[in-house]
Amino acid sequence: MKSTVETLSPTRVRLSIEVATPELKPAMDKAYRSLAGQIRVKGFRPGRIPPRIVEQHVGRGQVLTEAVNEAVPHFYTDAVREHDVKVIGQPDVEVTGIDDEAGLSFTAEVDVRPQITLPDFSSLNVTVEDPDTSDERVEEQLSGLRERFAILKAAERPAQEGDHISIDLSATVDGERVEEAETKGLSYEVGSDTLVPGLDEAVTGLSEGESATFASTLVGGEYTDRPAEITVTVRSVKAKELPDVDDDFAQTASEFDTIEELRQDVRERITRTARMQQAMEARDLVLEALIAAVEMPLPESLLESEANHRRESIVADLEASGSSLESYLAQTGSNEDTFETELKEASEKAVRNLLILDAVADAEEVEIGDAEVSEVLVRRAMNAGMSPDEYARRVIEAGNLHVLAAEARRAKAFAIVIEQAKVLDSEGNEIDLEALVGRASGASGAAAPEAVPADADAAEAQPEAETEAESETTSTPA
Repeated sequence: MKSTVETLSPTRVRLSIEVATPELKPAMDKAYRSLAGQIRVKGFRPGRIPPRIVEQHVGRGQVLTEAVNEAVPHFYTDAVREHDVKVIGQPDVEVTGIDDEAGLSFTAEVDVRPQITLPDFSSLNVTVEDPDTSDERVEEQLSGLRERFAILKAAERPAQEGDHISIDLSATVDGERVEEAETKGLSYEVGSDTLVPGLDEAVTGLSEGESATFASTLVGGEYTDRPAEITVTVRSVKAKELPDVDDDFAQTASEFDTIEELRQDVRERITRTARMQQAMEARDLVLEALIAAVEMPLPESLLESEANHRRESIVADLEASGSSLESYLAQTGSNEDTFETELKEASEKAVRNLLILDAVADAEEVEIGDAEVSEVLVRRAMNAGMSPDEYARRVIEAGNLHVLAAEARRAKAFAIVIEQAKVLDSEGNEIDLEALVGRASGASGAAAPEAVPADADAAEAQPEAETEAESETTSTPA
């Protein structure tokens, strides 16, 4: 076999491959055997038909097609390995010649990983916000806890924000009564804005037994989004009575005996959460700094594959919820052009992250083990709401285990970047992320880039080919 590589662009090459006739013999023999098993000839057992008889029945062209489709993936893979081409995705194959004397010749155009020059990771400096663990934050948390233990008592006054009221509702559209919009004894918190627009304003200031009518739009049923006249009657008004912040409250709301012990526990919880958020912010900023420090072209096929993957996922999620892309765009005040622009930007970011972290993994010679792949699998299973065993079964059946391995490798590579980058607080003091949340948590989860379709991780996409007589270029999935 002879092969050459021509660079078409920083992200695409053309492999030209010539295969001598003797090298094609195994593929030809296999083609004859395969076709012999598919035809029936009187006087011959199935699979035992001589090659010349096979040709008489199916034609020489069909034999060559079978042989070429068998041979091309093999010789393409050999050429990729010979020239150490870092291919991405699926090649476009064109058979340029096939005959008994000259043998087989074909070309394969394929996207490749661009050359990436990585920065010195220690030159990456980011600044994160200081965690808010102030007394005000502690009191906010205690106030929320008091809300959970509040009791409701009848209030002999008009309703106001925060009150819990019992109401009757009715509605008319164009003067006609809407039965499905009627309800009695509905419990509602004033100010929550969880029913129809304008309700909070209408009930504020009403006392028990009083009614008000207001214009609004209905949010469900046959008359959704139709203008309506809505009448609300307040049946009762109850106000929340919050417990005092004292030792009795601490004993009721927690395992602590005193309010000071509870307050200290709240402060410690806020601090832990704030530090974790600070660490996540730092990881995001380091990744952004790494991406910004690298100039690189992006393979078009990978961008297209990622955009298609994202679009299909969005459409599938919308359809599963009984909606559609058109309805979603209308509800959000967006349009197709804006959606496609945002989709393109998100795809470019995801592909850029993936390629750069792969380059880091290669440069640092990162290797992973089963435990690291299992960690990714368990996290993915939790996100999907599935058991790890069920998720693993589906991944293996789909042939996508290498995708999880690639994700684990990128996460481990990014942990190396995190270790060397400088993370500063607002006063310029360096923060030790490992001390904040531990190295293990810094090497997983948020460290990995956004997922991309499985074929983006294929090291060597396997093509099929067609004979020159059919005059078509073939591109098939790996």
